[in-house]
Amino acid sequence: MEKEKKVRTPHNPNVFQAIIPVVVLLGLMLLAALVWGIDPHVPLIISCVVTAAVAVWCGHDWNTIITACLDSIKSATEALLIIMCVGMLIASWVWAGTMPAMVYYGLEIISPNAFLVVGCILCGIVGLATGSSWTATGTVGVALMGVAMGLGIDAPIAAGMAISGAYFGDKLSPLSDSTNVAAAAAETPLYDHVSAMMTTTIPSLCLALVGYGILGSIIIDKNGYDATLTEQIQQSILDNFNIGWWLILPILVVFWAAIKRIPAIPSLLLAAAVGGAFAMIFQGASLGEILGGFQAGFSIETGNDVADQLLNRGGIDNMMWTISLIMFALSYGGILEKCGFVETLLGGFTRNIKTVGGLVAATIVTGIVCDVILTDQYLAIMIPSRLYRKQFDDRGLSRSFLSRTTEDGGTLWSPMIPWNGCGAYQSATLGVANLKFWPYAFMNFINPILAIIMTYCGVGIKYKEYDGLKGAALKEAKAKKKAELKAAKEK
Repeated sequence: MEKEKKVRTPHNPNVFQAIIPVVVLLGLMLLAALVWGIDPHVPLIISCVVTAAVAVWCGHDWNTIITACLDSIKSATEALLIIMCVGMLIASWVWAGTMPAMVYYGLEIISPNAFLVVGCILCGIVGLATGSSWTATGTVGVALMGVAMGLGIDAPIAAGMAISGAYFGDKLSPLSDSTNVAAAAAETPLYDHVSAMMTTTIPSLCLALVGYGILGSIIIDKNGYDATLTEQIQQSILDNFNIGWWLILPILVVFWAAIKRIPAIPSLLLAAAVGGAFAMIFQGASLGEILGGFQAGFSIETGNDVADQLLNRGGIDNMMWTISLIMFALSYGGILEKCGFVETLLGGFTRNIKTVGGLVAATIVTGIVCDVILTDQYLAIMIPSRLYRKQFDDRGLSRSFLSRTTEDGGTLWSPMIPWNGCGAYQSATLGVANLKFWPYAFMNFINPILAIIMTYCGVGIKYKEYDGLKGAALKEAKAKKKAELKAAKEK
């Protein structure tokens, strides 16, 4: 008789096994960035191989591993399509003269001292209207980068400002994917979640705007304002484009689509098509040139290096670097999630939490850790929600408080990580490395810190008994809860 083959039962990795892929990823990424000077793609592939090998060591078969990769990529298919659409949009808006016009008039209108404050607010408005930080940075954000060049403001500062505003708007928009994911993961009504986020998000933006106001004044006072560079950029635009106020009209398509609640992909394609039509009507481009631009991006030599850096961008081809990076990152995160690495690494965070402040801090830190090791914003929202929901329920805390907390960490730190999908997109779109712009993304790093401090101070904590209450009833419930907590503390 043939001996029956032993079938290995899959099991979660132990701590030593679970930490191997994380050490390999972080080590290779640091070497790639600081020593070898190479793109992060191959280090990510090697990390995937190591993670898969450890998964096999733990008894998982190839079918489980490849399914984990494919399911993770499948979950982000729409986001990958959006990236390609944004590439087409940017190329068409440059060719139409929309982006150049925004830069030209922005240099005319916006005061150098107020640029960072105004720019942050503008990106916030677009993010709120469209429900997409990616759309905000890919349209207004790109144009503002050009304005910053003309005003002598460093690109990392302008990129951080654009991301701060874009993520503020995205976070509070009912149209946002991340906002809807956070509400669904915590099983809380969408508008309860949006309302809860205002408690930490609006004060964080106010602090960020104060910071941008101070920083803008310091930059101009230190460096002065060289009008020559502004004039050179404006002249390069006038020499190569027919400029008029009507070229700003394609922007209204984005707002109209947001009001009509048209999904992201159709609205981006419509805006790109309108940009293409404008390019043919006002800039004399042919249909073949426009279609080629959708693929390869816009290209021109103006004789001004700064203007060329601003204008030569967009196209599907230029987004493929980002798309391939995101696909490898999602594969890596999918294996970690499916094969039990996450449970081993993060499950211990739930132990020994004594206070509400500690619970909020653990939830936010877990989201940030997920952004780093799982490379996906949605996983960084869903996993903390799943890990800590019982802790929130046991303390009588509202699920909207849980959903708010997961966004305070997972959503806002996602663009900071170079190999995270959001980080890869923002870096490619704005043309600035993540490690260079993150110190200036004030909103994104202030919000998690402020959320933790406010909770430890007893501010903004939401209990289940507050749900659905407004006005005097809410004040009465809060006063009652405060008395109960005080009595419990005295005991």
